Amino acid sequence: MIRAHTVEQVRAAEETLLAELPEGALMQRAAHGLAHAVLDLLGGGYGGRVLLLVGSGDNGGDALYAGAVLARRGAYVEAWLLAEKVHPGGADALKRAGGTLRRLDTPSPSGSGYSTSGSARWSSRERAQRAIGSRPRSFDVVVDGIVGIGGRPPLRADAAAALEQVAGIPMVAVDTPSGVDVDSGELAGPHVSADVTVTFGTHKVAHLVDPAALHSGVVHLVDIGLDLPAPALEALQPDDVAALLPSPDPHAHKYTRGVVGVRAGSSTYPGAALLSVAGADCGLAGMVRYVGDPAVQELVRAAHPEVVGDGRVQAWVVGSGADDGAKDSLRTALTDDLPLVVDADALAFADLVTGLPAVLTPHAGELAGMLGVDRADVEARPLHHVREAAELYRTTVLLKGRHSLVAEPGRPVRVTTTGTPWLATAGAGDVLGGVIGALLATGLTPYDAASVGSWLHGAAATYASQGGPIVAGDVARALPVVVASLTR
Repeated sequence: MIRAHTVEQVRAAEETLLAELPEGALMQRAAHGLAHAVLDLLGGGYGGRVLLLVGSGDNGGDALYAGAVLARRGAYVEAWLLAEKVHPGGADALKRAGGTLRRLDTPSPSGSGYSTSGSARWSSRERAQRAIGSRPRSFDVVVDGIVGIGGRPPLRADAAAALEQVAGIPMVAVDTPSGVDVDSGELAGPHVSADVTVTFGTHKVAHLVDPAALHSGVVHLVDIGLDLPAPALEALQPDDVAALLPSPDPHAHKYTRGVVGVRAGSSTYPGAALLSVAGADCGLAGMVRYVGDPAVQELVRAAHPEVVGDGRVQAWVVGSGADDGAKDSLRTALTDDLPLVVDADALAFADLVTGLPAVLTPHAGELAGMLGVDRADVEARPLHHVREAAELYRTTVLLKGRHSLVAEPGRPVRVTTTGTPWLATAGAGDVLGGVIGALLATGLTPYDAASVGSWLHGAAATYASQGGPIVAGDVARALPVVVASLTR
């Protein structure tokens, strides 16, 4: 399980550890972890050229101490100081190791040492750009130590100008990319886009939640010995999914393994029924029943001869392609008092399942309609809005996206990190609803069914894609292979 904690949680754990360790020990742990990650990226230290962007806080101190380690390993290390006061111990360590420190508003042709005289506060973006303009740009990697986890977006103009001068050079962020909102994953103006983020003690929310997660690159976790409470967010890993997957016992039969019912599709959208059934019919449940338009039912039987008609079920999947029949389908399914998946057209009537065991599966546009906000705001603040929806409907909400989010009142939000951009294809959501319904029928809670189903859906898409384009049916066909790989 990947766990992510808030800034407040991390700060409290750090304070406890700092009281137990010699002064400076915690920063040294972080700095050495950062330095070794940069060495891995460079393929060694000797001859490498490293630029540090250094702010005033401990984040800048981490970068300076790491720079000292790199300089001792034979790298040329230059630090651009973006604050009037930087960590003095880190600055001295880098100087002693042979590194170069520069204040960008007082450039020195020799490039040796750094001065504390004069104003180090840039009066304008243009001033910063003039100061940087003559600097060499032949660095192999840039280390972002501008702002730590306590910073708030956006970056100041001087830092943004510095970033412009090193655009295109691989970027390693210290703890989190500077300029992102660490606890929400939101963006507001200039920020760092990292290729690698080296974080300490635990993942942060911004590493997992878009849009900030998109700018975190590969996240490398350095253990510094923090004792942390329950996380704010978590992301399932293969072992977690395997532990939650239903597995038939030696005495199982089709009814004991779970029966899932699908009320989806219409004469207008018959494909939605076929894809919802394909997801439900992936083998996780013992039986699938389809109830819907007779003509569509014939198509379902032709494509899936093992699928049967109406009868007793343990969970329902409702809404995909249901068109004008969505409300009636949902009302009928609710009479069975069973857990259900509410998708697509049925989401317009999500108030009917408020407080019930259900999984609502909106994309950003559908969630915007459910909450009465703009789609752009949902895309900019997905964590905020999925939590709001879970509280409003008092049930499980799965917000589909690049990193899908599963929220339920009183539980950590779960983030899906599997998947591929090729999964953005028509009908993929129909398959997902069927998979979650099958998991509900086997007895998983809505929270676990949504989390596991989303993970399997993304993993199946990656397997089917092999780096190329796919259609929704490919995802459904890949599901048994992915499940088998987890249960061996």
